[in-house]
Amino acid sequence: MNYRTYLPDTPAVSEIGLGAWQLAANSGWQSMSEAEARAMVHKALDLGINFYDTAPNYGHGSGETRLGKALQGVDRSTIVINTKFGHTDAGSMNYESNYIRESLEGSLRRLQTDYVDSLIIHNPPPRYLDGRQNDHYEILERLKEEGKIKAYGASLDTYDDMKLFMDTTNGQVIEAFFNILWQDAGRAFPQAKEKKVAIIAKVPLDSGWLTGKYHAGSTFDDIRSRWSREDIHTRARLVDQIKQIVDPAANLPRIAIAFCLAYEAVATVIPGAVSITQLVSNVEAANQRVSDDLRQKLEDFYQREVAPLGLPW
Repeated sequence: MNYRTYLPDTPAVSEIGLGAWQLAANSGWQSMSEAEARAMVHKALDLGINFYDTAPNYGHGSGETRLGKALQGVDRSTIVINTKFGHTDAGSMNYESNYIRESLEGSLRRLQTDYVDSLIIHNPPPRYLDGRQNDHYEILERLKEEGKIKAYGASLDTYDDMKLFMDTTNGQVIEAFFNILWQDAGRAFPQAKEKKVAIIAKVPLDSGWLTGKYHAGSTFDDIRSRWSREDIHTRARLVDQIKQIVDPAANLPRIAIAFCLAYEAVATVIPGAVSITQLVSNVEAANQRVSDDLRQKLEDFYQREVAPLGLPW
């Protein structure tokens, strides 16, 4: 496992982190038992993963609870935990500043720890991102002073939102929606690197499309049922084009994860894993490297073929 800088006062983080949504009961993707969740975390630790991303709304708090239980006995100073605020453990949304402390205290209890390394606002509406017009950031600064968090940030999807956040706050972390088929966030990476804002790359496999296992005839009965037949046909066509660019014989999911790691601003990538086999494969992707030439070809492809389409998530 390779490691990269996250925050000045945290350990360097594994290039592959564990996105912990799937650890929760009834996560929306695949049901996982508590024993399976514990085994997943322990295997992650064995593989050198020390970065764990979670949130209160993952399984109505069960994701945090299971992660906290699985990490008991591990030296807390060697791992990095990121959790979120805004989507509640009750399944509702509450972005009001007066709820930040209550949300964090609930997360700390479930995680069985007295601090988290980072607390990020969970995909907030843009009006909450301007530090000049919201008192959220004063509260987050106080939580830093109290030692309950080491840093704060936001989970964001677009360049415009990332720029506004970095221009108007002292946030040090952004969890960015970024992959071969969604590169808009990459436009903010130079500013993030300059300001030493750590980037967590989320959805690196584009909800499974960049595994290469879906096609124009694929159907979905889970959260991915949001796609229309036209969306599915379009994505299938684009993935076929990507395969030709990277080499049809190449391991596409590893290339997709390695593409995210080709950017210095990215501290860690958090692909989902619903099995130990997938987890191991994700980690192996960290040994894959994308050349500057291939990265440029994939960037050009995105600008020419993908960006004009305005693909829905």
